[in-house]
Amino acid sequence: MAAEPAPAAPDTYTGGLRRVARVVLLDPQDRILLLHGHEPDDPGTDWWFTPGGGVEGDETREQAALRELAEETGITDVDLGPVLWRRRCSFPFAGRQWDQDEWYYLARTTQTATAATALTELERRSVAGARWWTCPELLHARETVYPTKLAGLLRTLLDEGPPAAPVTLDTEIVR
Repeated sequence: MAAEPAPAAPDTYTGGLRRVARVVLLDPQDRILLLHGHEPDDPGTDWWFTPGGGVEGDETREQAALRELAEETGITDVDLGPVLWRRRCSFPFAGRQWDQDEWYYLARTTQTATAATALTELERRSVAGARWWTCPELLHARETVYPTKLAGLLRTLLDEGPPAAPVTLDTEIVR
C-alpha cells in the first residue's frame, strides 16, 4: 500500500511586504534549477522561477532558503553561499497581489534528482515540476522566467563569480 502524501501546509501570506529567500541552485555542470509554475486555475499562464519562499516565524533568511529548497525540491545536500541579488517585486497570483522583498542565495549541490516533499496547498495547485537549465538554454528561452534578467545574471555569475556585495536588481511590478 502506498503511503499517503503529507498534508499540505497552510498558506500564510496575508498581505504586506513578504520577506522571501530564494536559491540560485547550481549543479556540478553549472546548470541552474528552476521550478515551473502557473496560475492555479490557468495552467496556460506559466513561468519559470527559482526555488524559495517566505520567511516563517523567527527563522533567518538562510534557514528559510534551505527549508524552502528542501520542501520544493527534496534537495538537502547543498552548500549555501552568499546573497547574490536583492529585489522588490509585486505581482498578481491566485487572486491577490503579492509584494515581496526577495534575497537570492547562491547554492551548490551534487544532488540533481528532485521531488517536492512539503508543498503548501497553493503550491500543489500551481507548481508543475522542476528542470535543470544550462546558461545557453536560459539565454535562448522563449518562456517567461523570473527574475526577468536571470539569464544575464547567471552568465555574469558564471563568468565573474559572486559579487563582493549583493546587487540590487530593478524592481519588477506586474499588475
